[in-house]
Amino acid sequence: MKIALYLPNFRDKVTVSELEDLTALAEDLDFDSVWTLDRIVVPEASDREELQHSFGMMEGLPKALPVSSRGEWLQGMPLIPWLAAKTSKVRIGMSIIDTPFRSPGVLAAEMATIDHLCNGRLNVGVGSGWMPEEFAAASAAHIFPRRHKHVRETIEIMQGVWENEHFEYHGEFADFEKCGFGAKPVQKPGPPIYFSGLKDPKRSALRIARYNLSGWIGIQDSPEDIARWRSEIQRELDELGSGRSVDDLDICSMLWTVITDEETDQTPNGKVTNLMVGTAGQITDRLKAYKEAGMTMPLIWPPFQDVPASKTLDDLKRLKEEILPKVEAA
Repeated sequence: MKIALYLPNFRDKVTVSELEDLTALAEDLDFDSVWTLDRIVVPEASDREELQHSFGMMEGLPKALPVSSRGEWLQGMPLIPWLAAKTSKVRIGMSIIDTPFRSPGVLAAEMATIDHLCNGRLNVGVGSGWMPEEFAAASAAHIFPRRHKHVRETIEIMQGVWENEHFEYHGEFADFEKCGFGAKPVQKPGPPIYFSGLKDPKRSALRIARYNLSGWIGIQDSPEDIARWRSEIQRELDELGSGRSVDDLDICSMLWTVITDEETDQTPNGKVTNLMVGTAGQITDRLKAYKEAGMTMPLIWPPFQDVPASKTLDDLKRLKEEILPKVEAA
């Protein structure tokens, strides 16, 4: 099992120094990767729990974000080249890039350059986004009803730009004649692409099969959720006749993680369950269950509030040095 760090750049208050300390420790502890979070805005309506949809369009969650509209969070995209400069071993990426907020051709070319900045350590996570208010703030309100097609076209354009000396594309969201886009990525044929599909296994399987994607990323998935996703994605892959196996994929989930002194209630309660919040023993047992269910890489996610970076630094050390050896020995 690989371990990744999901940086807490989306908080009411976070500093570059805190993110730097967390990243340096992840590198020292030989984590697989460090990821940022993509959030363009927090609508003021969120403070009143009056968003059009619940968080992530997930059942049981409020129509609000866990960070105030007055918060001082840091944007995830500029942090990716910063991570390239600050690290030398860990892989880097953003989970996930909401493609409708970016021009596909520009994104493809910029990802290629970043792959050079980090000497071939870039992962590219993509998804469609879920919040109409954020689409409006990103001047992409017209894309919201067609956002899943935008993801498809972006993947096609990224792969085309990365793999061809000249590339042209004629679609709904991009229409251009043959062009050169500069340097090709260090990784061949390009950086691995991870897909975030939180609702529809069929859609996930279609993307994985059609575009030969490298992984799937969920959020707050229980071991039972992971087993179900793997089974359903494999069934869809088989029905497509793709020849792909879910065993070839990185299966990941972003998991709120805090090591506590006292045992916590981990009774199932949907996406707000304390999946990875508990004593070292509880988290050891949970990671063993994830491993058995087929998760290959949990993304360790410091909670949005009430957990200082200093506490997370200690938890990361204990996770790597105390808990993981027991998980791997199981």
